[in-house]
Amino acid sequence: MSAAEVETFYVTEIDRIEQWRHEALERAGYDPEAAIVLAASHDVDLHAAVSLLERGCSVELALQILL
Repeated sequence: MSAAEVETFYVTEIDRIEQWRHEALERAGYDPEAAIVLAASHDVDLHAAVSLLERGCSVELALQILL
């Protein structure tokens, strides 16, 4: 496997992970724009982001806490 093939696979895998995170965040109640930002922020814990909304946090406050 060439370096280009490995890089393409890696980018594709990252894209798939971010898409999955985005969908999970939208299901939790984040608006699409906020979900995109959080999904691409790999240092943000997905479970913590979902938990904040489940515990009654507004999206705006959750974003302030997480970012």
